Amino acid sequence: MSFHASAKREEEAKADAAVAVEESKGGLFGTGLSEWFALPIGVAAAVPLIKLEWYVVNEETQLLAVFLAFCVTFYTQGGDAVYKALDQKAVDLLKEHNDAEDKVIKALELKLAALKANHNMVNDFEAINQIRRDTYEKLNKAGAIKPHHDFKAQVEKMLNMIANEEANVTEKTKMALMSEATASVTEKFTSDKALKKAALDAAISKLKGGKAEDPVQAAFVQFFKDKAAAAAASKDDSEEKAQRAAMIAKMNGVAKSEKFMFEFDANGQPKMLV
Repeated sequence: MSFHASAKREEEAKADAAVAVEESKGGLFGTGLSEWFALPIGVAAAVPLIKLEWYVVNEETQLLAVFLAFCVTFYTQGGDAVYKALDQKAVDLLKEHNDAEDKVIKALELKLAALKANHNMVNDFEAINQIRRDTYEKLNKAGAIKPHHDFKAQVEKMLNMIANEEANVTEKTKMALMSEATASVTEKFTSDKALKKAALDAAISKLKGGKAEDPVQAAFVQFFKDKAAAAAASKDDSEEKAQRAAMIAKMNGVAKSEKFMFEFDANGQPKMLV
């Protein structure tokens, strides 16, 4: 099937002519008889026509015969060359036109193939939109739970920070007390000869297997008792307040830098920011 809008091509015209020939019976006057039967029929008809002078052969008839012979000779011998010379431009134009139409037809066929390949585009976009809606729903659910997880992580981090800070303060206090106790006991035994003698006697007794009381141990125990009694009797809590203020400042600094949901007031009470 041809998609051309222009005149039929030569091969298409030949195909149509072949179909017409097949449909016609051919032969003499379309009867299917051989054209050679025209010769006896013509002779049989010409003799009485001339004999009875129904048809007179004169100079005009001869001139017509010569002219017809010339026309037939020119048509059969040079007609094709004249036709090609006169029709070459039309043939070239027709060829260019057909080539242009071929390109257009090819482009349209490619476009048709692309449209057929994309006929499910609507369904594809609907599926994409459904996936997007499902994703947004899941994100919304996750977004509702995420603040709780973030808050829990922040509280855990702050508790760990407080525990570490308390452990550090306890360790520092213990080391300071031990240093102070060692210095106090050393000074006491260095300055008191009786304590020196008692410590020496206790050491000798232990070497001999005795169970004498250790004056050094007793001195350390007494130091810690005195220290505890002094701390209980003292009403000065400035050091404790200073440590707590430093701890609160440190925790608020971490909360601010990491954008926590809460902070601490001057009394150490947490306060929500969101």
